[in-house]
Amino acid sequence: MANQKLVTIIIPTYNREKKLPDAIESAINQSYKNIQIVVIDDGSIDQTAELIKKYPQIEYHYKQNGGQASARNLGLSYAKGSIIASLDSDDIWHPDFLEQCISKLEEENLDFVFANWEQESKIGNPWDFLNNDPFLIPYFPKEQDNWVLLEYNELRDLYLKSCPSPSSSVVIKRSSILTGWDEEMNIGDDWCMYLELILSKPCRAAFTLQKLWKKRVDEINIYDGRKWSEVLEFLYIADVKAKILKFEKLLKPNERKILDERYMSGLVEFAKHNLIRELNFKYSLNLMVKSFAINIPFTLGQIPKVFMKGLQRKINPQQKLNP
Repeated sequence: MANQKLVTIIIPTYNREKKLPDAIESAINQSYKNIQIVVIDDGSIDQTAELIKKYPQIEYHYKQNGGQASARNLGLSYAKGSIIASLDSDDIWHPDFLEQCISKLEEENLDFVFANWEQESKIGNPWDFLNNDPFLIPYFPKEQDNWVLLEYNELRDLYLKSCPSPSSSVVIKRSSILTGWDEEMNIGDDWCMYLELILSKPCRAAFTLQKLWKKRVDEINIYDGRKWSEVLEFLYIADVKAKILKFEKLLKPNERKILDERYMSGLVEFAKHNLIRELNFKYSLNLMVKSFAINIPFTLGQIPKVFMKGLQRKINPQQKLNP
């Protein structure tokens, strides 16, 4: 690719000395060569600082522990590239990840692109993630040359309902990042960043169903390493509530309804968890009252649904379903 633009790769890490080298080497070994690699150590107490010395081409910065969003934002402050890619320190890019993504980004003058991946599982074999994403399936018929273009209205609808693009899957123009990763989010700091862009200005994106990277899973993953009840509490209740407050003036009435219903669904399912699993009747009732205060008929309708979804998770424990 002639006249390659500089791409800054931000790798936030925390106590990942065993997996970090694989992530770094997958970045170094990209077929797209005009890259700046910035590793942000978010307060590791293992041998991360020592192992980085093996990679003189890497920029390394240590900070006090503040979470993944603060680490990514610090990395952004050191970025020299006009294109940004954030690689989680436990993930691995295929050698052509950047080349394929940047080619599409530039060819169509998009704000960002994202790629499918092989999802490691704690139970069973790895699985193809995006091909099983119910929110993306309606867009599959638009696929051309292995890519699906998403126009502005499609992006608004999709990202209010779901986030099909974890950080390691995304290549984004720096000019499209408005304020960075949201440090107030418990889990979905990247989701909030995409929403800020999408709700603030007309933008376009694309995704490919080609698996161009691998997501590894262990007990300290921000999302995949958590219990489902924690994902509910943080991502689908606390973070959704924060998004409603943050984007209140940018949401259309029907879009606010989508977030309100996501919030209520989370409350009802978490109430079920606390009632059945924790035997905490008082807290469960408090959660239900919060949901009833927003919409009584919707809340009543969610009660049988959350029991059915609980059954689905027993049948297919690999997948964490949206509430």
